[in-house]
Order: sequence, then structure tokens, then C-alpha cells
Amino acid sequence: MSSVNRVFFRFPLLQKIYLRQQFSYKEKNYLQIHRFLAGNTKMPKTALIVLAEGAEEMEFVISADVLRRAGIKVTVAGLSDKPVKCSRDVVINPDTSLEKVKDEEFNVVVLPGGICGCEEMSKSDILGELLKKQEKEERFVAAICAAPTVLAAHSIGLGKTLTSYPGLKPKLDSLYKYVDDEKVIQDGKLITSRGPGTAFDFALKISEVLAGEEKTREVAKGLLLI
Repeated sequence: MSSVNRVFFRFPLLQKIYLRQQFSYKEKNYLQIHRFLAGNTKMPKTALIVLAEGAEEMEFVISADVLRRAGIKVTVAGLSDKPVKCSRDVVINPDTSLEKVKDEEFNVVVLPGGICGCEEMSKSDILGELLKKQEKEERFVAAICAAPTVLAAHSIGLGKTLTSYPGLKPKLDSLYKYVDDEKVIQDGKLITSRGPGTAFDFALKISEVLAGEEKTREVAKGLLLI
């Protein structure tokens, strides 16, 4: 019998302490490895695009397409679980309903424009609560064209700098610092843009803040935008 075992045999308490110390050492190693992996594993960024009846289809499709090209996991949620008829009669089947994903976390919530769609989103209590949670937890909110009016309806980003479709300025300039001459405005975690013709700029800005400049440039180059 070894001297160590003889000591443990005579003093069982020492054996328990020794074994516990060995186990604690292993626990610490495992914890360090776990932290290392957590810090070095690139989890995919996520985006929720909300789709309502009467949405502007160009703004929706370009946003979804560009973000997916950038490696961002995009979920399309309708205000209901039915197919959505957009402003120019294009019908889109959402991945899910807003009700089903309202408690999930997304790096960005994206709101396409379209007057009728934005009116529906402005009336949605579920969307309002989701946007308030997104803002409170300091995650991105992005709105284009008429969609900044949805932000106003739910009191999101009040006092921040933004832009929108030009004709909607009177509904926004008393609540926000309104900018007329920029395609895309970012103020902290709020990103806004003007309309269908600025949809690529809008989507690329979202891509940039989530996927980085290098990946965004790669996507833009593949789309022949640069």
C-alpha cells in the first residue's frame, strides 16, 4: 500500500477533501473550455422581417435576399399565418406568424414599407410589444419607406434621427430629427431608409452592422452593386 493510500485509510476525511479538490480542478478546466468555445464560436446572426397585407414587395424581397446572402438567418413572420398579398399583388407565404415568434430574440427586426401594410403593423399590439422589447434590450430595429410611421405609432426611437418616404415627413418630423437627403440613416440601433430605390442600401447597411464590412462588400460585389 502506498504512503498516500495509508494516510487516506487512516484519515478518510482527507481522502474526501483530496478527491473533491481533484474534481474541482476538472470542473474549472471544463468551464474554461466551455467559455473559450462560447467566445470563439460564431453563432449566426438573426433577422425577423415582419410582413403585413399590403407590404411593399421590393423592399421585403431585397431585404430578405441580401441578408440571407450575408449569412444572416432570416425569419419571415406574417401578422397572421395566412399568405400575404403585397401592394402590387405579389403573394408571399411567411415562414411563420408573429404570434409564434413573439418571444424569440432576433438581432434585428425589419419592417418593410407599403402604406396599407404599415397601417396594419401600426395597429398590431403584438408587434408593438416586440418592438418595445427589441428597443429596451438594445437590439436593432430597421424600417424603410412608410415603416417609420409604425415606429411612431408604437413610440419607438422617439427623438432619434431618421428618414422615410418623403411624403410621410409631416407625420414624423415632430417626433424625430428628420433627414431629407440621405438614403439610409443609422442612429444607434435604429436604421431607416426612404423607399424601393434605396432598398439595396438599406439591406446592405443591416448586413454591415450584423455581418461586418468585409462580408457586406462581398455580397455587394456579387450583386454588381460595386
